[in-house]
Amino acid sequence: MTTTHDFDVVVIGAGGAGLRAAIEATAQGAKTAIVCKSLLGKAHTVMAEGGIAAALANVWKEDSWQVHFRDTMRGGKLLNNWRMAQLHAQESPDRVLELEEWGALFDRTKDGLILQRDFGGHRYARLAHVGDRTGLEMIRTLQNKAVAMGIDVFMECTIARLLTADGRVAGAYGYWRDSGEPILFRAKAIVLATGGTGKAWRITSNSWEYTGDGFAMALDAGAELIDMEMTQFHPTAMVWPLSVRGILVTEGVRGDGGTLKNNKGERFMFRYIPPFFKADTAETEEEADRWYDDKTARRTPDLLPRDEVARAINAEVKAGRGTPHGGVYLDIASRRPADYIRRRLPSMYHQFKELADVDITTTAMEVGPTLHYIMGGIRVNADTAESTVPGLFAAGEVAAGLHGANRLGGNSLSDLLVFGRRAGHYAAEHATRSAAAPRVDDAQVRAAESRLAAPFAHEGKEGADENPYQVHADLEECMQELVGIIRTKDELEEALVRLGRLRERASRVRVTGTRRYNPGWHMAMDLEAMLTVSEAVSRSALLRTESRGGHTREDFPKPDPAWATKNVVTRKRDGRIELDTAPLPELPAELRPLVAEEKAPAQPEPVAVERAKS
Repeated sequence: MTTTHDFDVVVIGAGGAGLRAAIEATAQGAKTAIVCKSLLGKAHTVMAEGGIAAALANVWKEDSWQVHFRDTMRGGKLLNNWRMAQLHAQESPDRVLELEEWGALFDRTKDGLILQRDFGGHRYARLAHVGDRTGLEMIRTLQNKAVAMGIDVFMECTIARLLTADGRVAGAYGYWRDSGEPILFRAKAIVLATGGTGKAWRITSNSWEYTGDGFAMALDAGAELIDMEMTQFHPTAMVWPLSVRGILVTEGVRGDGGTLKNNKGERFMFRYIPPFFKADTAETEEEADRWYDDKTARRTPDLLPRDEVARAINAEVKAGRGTPHGGVYLDIASRRPADYIRRRLPSMYHQFKELADVDITTTAMEVGPTLHYIMGGIRVNADTAESTVPGLFAAGEVAAGLHGANRLGGNSLSDLLVFGRRAGHYAAEHATRSAAAPRVDDAQVRAAESRLAAPFAHEGKEGADENPYQVHADLEECMQELVGIIRTKDELEEALVRLGRLRERASRVRVTGTRRYNPGWHMAMDLEAMLTVSEAVSRSALLRTESRGGHTREDFPKPDPAWATKNVVTRKRDGRIELDTAPLPELPAELRPLVAEEKAPAQPEPVAVERAKS
């Protein structure tokens, strides 16, 4: 039997963006609910270890929102929505101080101010942090605030479909994960804060929740996605043992002085400084080491933006200069005292000691790229976070625009705070303007329920014998092999062929038993979203015939000025994915000097886009 609930605002997702949205919507007087696929506090935000990027200027007084804006735009290869980058840079300091007021315990300078560390792509030490457990502290603080406000939370509840009426949001339909019982939310506004889709790749830092639900539901509801080809492979993750391959190694290791080396002991990043960042990047080891304490020196190439570092590691491995397990070495043991490492990087110390039997105070880590983040996502209004569907808002990784073609480390957590707050504020405002919740279409509810029941209905049918876990494993292999760090036309076309076959197989998935405690059924439900998003990523990557940021085409290794001013737009019409392009919002004249705008930012030399076979 379906249970029904009525709210002004329903927030789907309980990570940093979802919690901050719910807190703000409630503060504005809206009756608000949080719905999360997992347990409260178990959000992927806890995986963001290094810090929250904000121009507090506590360590370097020269820092400002203008410099943060510049770094974000240049890191994103100028494909960013400039207004989102501006709002983010201006509002991040207030959002961090707000967390502090709510009880977050940050590391401190000698003067008692919030301490900030260096990170890739940031001119100054800018990341407010709690050791290397910043995301965990952020979730703890926001969760406590939400609980104190009495916000209704529906844990272990999966939303399967958004409901619409007259072209605007009317509610959401899903099921309890333990019992399988259906649940219906009627709502005047919905905030999607569902994160990314990393579980479509074999090697990923993402946890099981990241199956692209928000992207797929938004498409089905009529919203648009942009720049889905922009996928970030974090350069440093564990590569050994295989059981933990893909687990994140925070950029904070390099921010605190760690260096990348190949199997010859060379600090190879000096070979991969692209012209676009040459003026800002040290050319010698002496200057790079001096930069940590003297910002008149130029930044170490170990802290180039993530797309540059991931391609460089990829090239070193391809050239035979990798580690025995297919990565490179990340060395902080020879750079910092053991007590410093244990104090600044307690989670990394524990992670390598427990999972790999490696003591990072004495031994270099083996690291390699892992699918980490999607820069693309739901197209939203920069100021309100509203999608192209009235009443549907989005914040965090599921929303696009802020990060352009590549996200700088640390910008994710401040993104969650800035745009989570904005999404919650304007969702509540939208709900206030609506006299009553839109009428829920019974036909949509029946269609959603039919989709949930389909895998059980296949039992006993001839040919309906596909195992959902095997289909998922084959999807991971497809995306890892063909839509990875380096892409080609032939491989992307092959990926689309394979995805078509996988979709057909997914329609024949059979699940046995009942809905109660049935993980096979949950996987069958997740497959549809992952296949939809994988197709969007692959088609977008095929359409963008250039290399820019997180999207590298071996057959188009340079950026194309014609692509520098437009987004790739994904829509769904009559059940089919359609692609188009749309012009980027033009950067205002007064902001252009801040980014030293270049129409065709250069990529690494061709050697840096050689492909690894793994």
